[in-house]
Amino acid sequence: MTRFVLGTRASPLALAQTELTRAALLRAFPTMEIEVRTFVTRGDRKLDLSLIRASEAGGKGLFTRELEEALLAGSIDVAVHSLKDLPGHNPDGLAITAVLERAPTADVLITRTEDESLPEGAVIGTSSVRRARQMRWLRPDLRIEDWRGNVQTRLRKLAERDDIAGIILAQAGLERLGYQCADGVIEFETYCFHVHSLAEQLLPAIGQGAIALQSRADRADVSVVLARIDHAPTHTAIRAERELQRLLAGDCALPVGVRTTFDGATLRMEAILFPPDEASAPARADAEGAANEPEAVAEQLFAALGTA
Repeated sequence: MTRFVLGTRASPLALAQTELTRAALLRAFPTMEIEVRTFVTRGDRKLDLSLIRASEAGGKGLFTRELEEALLAGSIDVAVHSLKDLPGHNPDGLAITAVLERAPTADVLITRTEDESLPEGAVIGTSSVRRARQMRWLRPDLRIEDWRGNVQTRLRKLAERDDIAGIILAQAGLERLGYQCADGVIEFETYCFHVHSLAEQLLPAIGQGAIALQSRADRADVSVVLARIDHAPTHTAIRAERELQRLLAGDCALPVGVRTTFDGATLRMEAILFPPDEASAPARADAEGAANEPEAVAEQLFAALGTA
């Protein structure tokens, strides 16, 4: 193929991820002509929907359906997604053909002050049911406020709201937008915020930190191209995580956190799963097995969660 059409949402983060994809393709195919087409999804239009209340948001396909429809119609060759936005099942005829190398999977707490301790009854902003449930389980006194919007919108809102102690964002998204979390401080417009890693406290979302490249299953020409930029270790990890998601019959709003790591030829997964009843304790489990059988490790973890 000499020409490729990439489809993406129009948010700054989505465009940054698409640029990473474009750069990877050009490293592999320097003469390729690449066009980027942007789409507005239902999740982008309906900012009044709560993602914490999954039944209200509609869950599956909130940020992906329009891109997938374009793939099926043949108007784009590849849809570029944040993998954590994808439901557990691909629509008929579509597949996750490749993934780029995974970025750090940690969540981070963004505050106006250097002190990372949160006072009793502090208000925290997030649009993630997974983050909300884990934070409330660790700190029942915290008040969780549902925040929507892109990263810049949330940072601006944090700066303007003295009653908010902090917001939780993905480290990967911040860094892809040019904010260096490792420094412990990020600058945004005229504001300076402090960054505190929650890697030890919160398990990340399924697929967090990974960029998924979705295409039509019958487009062998596209699959051959994408194979050149597929990051095999990341693809193995997300195969395991998405198999767990499939077994749980969940979408991207499911209150489950998963961490997947490699130790030589061994793949290890740990997970936390929250029940519908917020007063009940979550199930926690881990599993390990051969890295070349990621779905089998996911099945083992699923069974362990059911007996935890």
